[in-house]
Amino acid sequence: MEGINRHLVSSSNSKEEIIILHNVSKVYTINPNLKGGIKNFIVNMHKIFLSKQRFTVFENLNIKIHKGESVAIVGKNGVGKSTLLSIISGIEKPTTGQVIVKGRVIPMLELGAGFHPDLTGRENIFLNAVLLGMKIKEVKALLDQIIDFSELGSFIDEPVRIYSSGMLARLGFSIAVHVEGDILIIDEILAVGDKDFQLKCIDKIKELHRSGKTIILVSHNPSDIYKVCTRAIWINDKTVYMDGDVDHVLKCYLGEV
Repeated sequence: MEGINRHLVSSSNSKEEIIILHNVSKVYTINPNLKGGIKNFIVNMHKIFLSKQRFTVFENLNIKIHKGESVAIVGKNGVGKSTLLSIISGIEKPTTGQVIVKGRVIPMLELGAGFHPDLTGRENIFLNAVLLGMKIKEVKALLDQIIDFSELGSFIDEPVRIYSSGMLARLGFSIAVHVEGDILIIDEILAVGDKDFQLKCIDKIKELHRSGKTIILVSHNPSDIYKVCTRAIWINDKTVYMDGDVDHVLKCYLGEV
């Protein structure tokens, strides 16, 4: 397995390749007999060790994304879009191939997944922001902005175990978009809260893109993609099926779905 190289962006060249995937493949080993608890494991141990199967998500992907681009990843459920984002984020490693990411990645994959249920929303802001690479003094300086953006009101000082999934997502999004980073990775999280808050999220992402951030978005909502992205990559049959202008790729993709 080849390594994953990560370093901070120093060039101001807008054409700089900030993400490079070279011949990247991802294969999972699955075992259909590994279920049913300890009794099944003991009784069918010989079958379990002999029945491993390999599931290829994608193979030999070659993708280059330039600094400041806004790119949508599209494809049917199960083609590996979220897996691809996890690999770019460094959460997962490719089975083979090379991934080069230049800069700090802010992953917005499962908003609120890292919150501690017994801590308040305010306390979880500090916890999550620090985990995303911020310093305590930086969090303090942005605290009011994060809270205001979340629109959680007095609930910010309540334990997050009483939050709805929408409230958790609001808080998670608010933290992520205030963390200083180079690449924002967004996976199906724009359906956060009511319509007004969703539009607020879209506007914030567009603002970050205008400031020079690189945006990578996975969404099944064409409207969100058109609002945010200028390029689309269509993943199909374990490879890059089409890559180009968002209008052209989406029209082709939606005609096939």
